[in-house]
Amino acid sequence: MMETLEGAELCFPHLLNTSCRKPKPPSSGAMILHILQSFICLLTVALNLLVIISISHYRQLHTPTNLLLLSLAASDLLVGLLVPFQILLTGACWLLGDFVCVAYYVVDFTIISASIGNMVLISVDRYVAICDPLCYPSIVSLRRVKICVCLCWICCLFYTSLLLNDTLRQPGRHNSCYGECVVVLNYVMGTVDLVFTFISPITVIIVLYMRVFVVAVSQARAMRSHIVTLQPSRTVTAKKSELKAARTLGVVVAVFLTCLFPYYYPSLTGQETMINASFVSFEIWLFNINSCLNPVMYAFFYPWFRKTIKLIVTLQILQPDSCEAHIL
Repeated sequence: MMETLEGAELCFPHLLNTSCRKPKPPSSGAMILHILQSFICLLTVALNLLVIISISHYRQLHTPTNLLLLSLAASDLLVGLLVPFQILLTGACWLLGDFVCVAYYVVDFTIISASIGNMVLISVDRYVAICDPLCYPSIVSLRRVKICVCLCWICCLFYTSLLLNDTLRQPGRHNSCYGECVVVLNYVMGTVDLVFTFISPITVIIVLYMRVFVVAVSQARAMRSHIVTLQPSRTVTAKKSELKAARTLGVVVAVFLTCLFPYYYPSLTGQETMINASFVSFEIWLFNINSCLNPVMYAFFYPWFRKTIKLIVTLQILQPDSCEAHIL
């Protein structure tokens, strides 16, 4: 009788000695969080899908900058689509086996790394566009951007394979019981990951965006001086635009740091990074929120995006030759 009751509490009742115990039923608070998380997931998928459809369908939007936004939207869309696996990982026994567990982490790490890489590429694109506008068409071509995007995804997959090399060789080596899905990064690999996917990208983004901000402010002031010289009676102020630029850049960097810092905190304190259910549960929220905000920060403020949303929602996108519509 005792064995029957004990087996009912296990993920795999036939493995009494090695099976993990089933998690406790979710409380009402946990159910509310799951519902909220599902809503954020749907919003993430919807917003990024709108970006992908808009840029892919309308030929006028086939520009180098928009191609980078398309790649970022694709990575963020995949983050939203991974949520069912993440809920399975955090809210129940892992029933898909060790191989699928490792494959999930490889895909997850690759998508997150690609999202970070896309943000770096976007910062480089905007730096060249604002700081060297005359050379921008010759430096940043559509073909070069396509190559950079492909290399970004390939390098992220290769990097993730190296990062999880030990786990790929022996899936489930860090599991304490059967029905668990855990990956552990030792101090060395955690430090490497810290440098390549946190310190280096955020340094590049901050340096380039600060340079962009300085140049944008100087250009605004120069234009204000020019207008005042030509029209002395007219007062022009660049204060609002300067504050708006500073606020936008601050939000981009702050969101990026907030979503990545908890993951790299163990490496910063010299500890091993154990990626288990509770760890992933917290990170799911952060990365889903980041993936939901990315299309808002990088695309929603563009007039063309708001226009394409109207065309998609009203089904005008289904009309013949709609891809040739004038969006800009």
